[in-house]
Amino acid sequence: MKPVQRRKWTIRFIFVTVCMALGLLVFNGISHIGSVQAADTPSAKKPLEKAFPSSEKCKRCHLRAFEEWEASAQSRAIVTTPFRVSLDRYLSSADPKEQGLCFRCHAPHSLEYRHELPRFIQEVQSRDPQMDGVGCPQCHLIHSIDEKSHPPLPQFQLGTTIFGGYDKAAQNLAHQSEKIPLYRQSQFCVTCHERMPEASTIPNDLPDWLGPWKQSKAEASGKPCQSCHMPEALDESANGEKIRKVANHSFPGRFGKVRAEAVQLDFTTTVKGDTSEVSVKIDSLVPHNFPLPHPGWSRLVVDLSVLGKNLKRVYNEQRFYERVLGGADGKQTVFDFEAKKVLKDTLMKPEESRIETFTFPTPKDAPSMDVIVTMTYAPLHGPREFLAQVEQEAPLGQKDRAFQTVQIAQKKSNVSLNK
Repeated sequence: MKPVQRRKWTIRFIFVTVCMALGLLVFNGISHIGSVQAADTPSAKKPLEKAFPSSEKCKRCHLRAFEEWEASAQSRAIVTTPFRVSLDRYLSSADPKEQGLCFRCHAPHSLEYRHELPRFIQEVQSRDPQMDGVGCPQCHLIHSIDEKSHPPLPQFQLGTTIFGGYDKAAQNLAHQSEKIPLYRQSQFCVTCHERMPEASTIPNDLPDWLGPWKQSKAEASGKPCQSCHMPEALDESANGEKIRKVANHSFPGRFGKVRAEAVQLDFTTTVKGDTSEVSVKIDSLVPHNFPLPHPGWSRLVVDLSVLGKNLKRVYNEQRFYERVLGGADGKQTVFDFEAKKVLKDTLMKPEESRIETFTFPTPKDAPSMDVIVTMTYAPLHGPREFLAQVEQEAPLGQKDRAFQTVQIAQKKSNVSLNK
């Protein structure tokens, strides 16, 4: 190598070395400063869409899971008309510091982007939100749970790693994967399904929604929430991946096959001359309160119908399983955020068995009677103005899902009346 070339090479080497050293120092310094800013100032955070991308992006590789999720109640967390109308009512009187209360569960990523709360509210009030409330990243970026709060708080780890309950994830260029036991534990679910978040307007002594689920036979035998509400089947996790056990992401419950396995229903009929008696035995097979009392209008109906001559209904009676809340004025309210006390609680407790007895006049001039016992989820109920607003704003009006009954179980029997 000629002397001139050697000098040029030496100068370049020194220059590159110095730049790399300076760059490393600057990178380390910025990284450190950036990490502090990310924790303390909104401007240093990633844009919301980068940290919590739309589930539509996950669809590209996880079509099965996306289609299941799209049909679930979770995908409509901030979309339904009852939620939007309830949110408006809450915001009309809420302390400005607590206006994010509902989003704590309906859009849990709001915990990481509290400064974006006005945007979350605007998205709901637009009636056509473009962001997800509870989508893929809102669950799969949870790394741990802070159990000191009530309900427990999800702790997000925002980055390129997606967390879940399965190992041996296929290598891909989209993200890293990590298996965490939390995703197969009930504690993961109770971050949103245990009770209303703590707030100055809500008494701490109001009962939880789930009831004593930790003492249930299901939980003791190692069957967490996911065993029913995310049942496993053989399918592919990502498009083109080999078939293996994967969890269902439609989260069956009120809507889905799992409701048919929620209770065992049976009854006996006794004719006593001019009066008859039906004794209905209901066994709850679920390890939590049934139904879950959130929202406040959730209730089950046990309906007895008796058909006499020419299949004409001659008797009907209903019993409601519900938690009735009272507001500050002592009057009934269906809104949890207005509740100050419980006026009545007829919820079925975890794995409870219950007998309901109905007495009614024996049909006359009929050779037999048909006795029908039906258990359903009741349609939306509440103050007249609330129902009217939901009906007015719902795209399908009275045909909206909120106004539909959902059958859980039904039994029929023909009883002879011949003397």
